[in-house]
Amino acid sequence: MINVKPLIYKELSKIATNVTDTYPADWETFPVVIYLEEENKPHEWLDNGVEETTYLRYKVDIFDKESTSNIAVEVDKVFSSLGLKRTMAQDMPDPSNLRHKVMRFEGIYDPDTNIVYQYRMEG
Repeated sequence: MINVKPLIYKELSKIATNVTDTYPADWETFPVVIYLEEENKPHEWLDNGVEETTYLRYKVDIFDKESTSNIAVEVDKVFSSLGLKRTMAQDMPDPSNLRHKVMRFEGIYDPDTNIVYQYRMEG
């Protein structure tokens, strides 16, 4: 198993001051960027049972008083720079009247080469 969450936090903190991987304690500083590791599982194993590649998927929730579009573009740049591909970005209705966007990023990480591969996506 690999842990790239510290790197993700470091990079997201360069574009927003209120970044967390839990429920935010601060709802006064916007934008709020919440990133969660949804999956971190073996993708391929060597014959000896050692994990060779790892499938990673992250969910990002962005909340802002105004549009989330500008920060979403920056979040996309962060994950793209790490080799993770955006598989979804959607505006969500929110009862708090804040703007809310959900994004997902995924890839298959090879720790021997530090390369992130992608599934072939059709359509």
